[in-house]
Amino acid sequence: MVAALASRLSVVLAGAALALSACTTVGPDFTPPAPVSTATGYAMAGDRPAPAVVLDPDSRAAGPWWQAFNSPALDAAIRQALADSPSVAEARATLERYQAAQQEAAGERGPQAEATANAQRQKFNPAAFGFKGATDTPGSISFGRARTFDLFSLGGRVSYDLDLFGAGRRRVEAATARAEQAAHEADAAFLALSANVAMQAVRLAGLRGELTALEAIVTDDRTLLDLARKSFALGGIPRITVKQVEVQLAEDEALLPPLRRRHDAARHQLALLVGHAPAEWTAPDFELPHFTPPAVTPVSLPSALVRRRPDILAAEAELHVRTAAIGIARADQYPNIVLSANGALSALDPVDLISLDSSGWTLLSGLTAPVFDGGARKARTRQAEAEARAALARYRLTVLRAFVEVSDAMAALQTDQLRLDALTQAVALSGDVADVTLAAARLGARTAGDVVQARRQLYLDRRDLSQAQAERLSDLVGLYAASAADWRDAANAGGSDGASPGR
Repeated sequence: MVAALASRLSVVLAGAALALSACTTVGPDFTPPAPVSTATGYAMAGDRPAPAVVLDPDSRAAGPWWQAFNSPALDAAIRQALADSPSVAEARATLERYQAAQQEAAGERGPQAEATANAQRQKFNPAAFGFKGATDTPGSISFGRARTFDLFSLGGRVSYDLDLFGAGRRRVEAATARAEQAAHEADAAFLALSANVAMQAVRLAGLRGELTALEAIVTDDRTLLDLARKSFALGGIPRITVKQVEVQLAEDEALLPPLRRRHDAARHQLALLVGHAPAEWTAPDFELPHFTPPAVTPVSLPSALVRRRPDILAAEAELHVRTAAIGIARADQYPNIVLSANGALSALDPVDLISLDSSGWTLLSGLTAPVFDGGARKARTRQAEAEARAALARYRLTVLRAFVEVSDAMAALQTDQLRLDALTQAVALSGDVADVTLAAARLGARTAGDVVQARRQLYLDRRDLSQAQAERLSDLVGLYAASAADWRDAANAGGSDGASPGR
């Protein structure tokens, strides 16, 4: 019975809504912003071209970008980070929140129906309404004195906002854009996390290379000190020479603790990135030879980058949100009508509720229109318009910053390569000098100290080469991140726990 009553009320409201459906949606419709730049590249005039970097209209790879380094340990660490990192959980929760808000806005846009059921115990006093002097009649209420009785009711309410000027439609549009923004921000968090893990792994490998070289230097210092002491005992060198070697050994040994501290801190930071306490997770033994970067690195053209980089897409979605907010503010300046209908079945006995004789209903139409508010609504509209202009400025700045980051990474790779070439040559020359010195010492033309010093220089050059190799790998990771290289294939391959929430 209640369902039938609710159905009739819904039909009435639907007919009224159709009759008054000549509505409009005020405010500007969102259009993607105009290109910030028409440049076809990233290098500034006079910049040298980055080595092994090619611009590609669509640089998407078949797999995740970090697999280009051919490191199974790196792949495992990034997959674990995408599955376990708290930042990933936060991104997912934020996205789910805005997706739920989108569903809420869409649900509020349609008709609203509520069901009610009441059981009351009432006391009726006829004398309060001027009924006096009547006598009691069997089976009826006496008009001379109060009576207490039960009242039962079943009913429902249906309402519909006609949304004459589109405020509700703009709210749904804004909520949808906000959910899109959250999805792109989640994608940006995933890309940043994968890049941070890769950079930390490269940092660990570089520090490991420096430690290996420095430990070799200290070993040779001790060998040289032993030889110096023996030579001094035989009267071959003065005592001051021994002291100089002791000082050199102490200085080199003093370099080891801070370097080990940096290495340990990098391992602990990597544990944080993958979402574990240092006592519960051990970082892999990353080493520079385990990374083999690609011979050629493709980079998206600027026109493609703005359609792929997640922080740019998030800024565009925010602009969409602010544009829809203008329509909401403008619609608030116009009248609006809300239709509603109430129906109920009421009886003193629950058995009588099933009878239509117990039914009653009400149709309402409420009109609200601003008359005077001191200019508050217009001020809110101007505020929304200013926020939209600010969002457009943030979008432009995000695009420009992205272009600069790619340019910086490409320029860094150029200088990295120059330094790497020079240090590679230095290591080769130092190796030749060490070999020649050793051969001369065997013929008696050089001392053992000369041999140790030559080897010491070789290890110093190797340490510098390790730093240069790590910097180049780190800058290459930065280029992948700045150019919005994809990662979702690997995340999806790893299961739903590793999948990006934005796709």
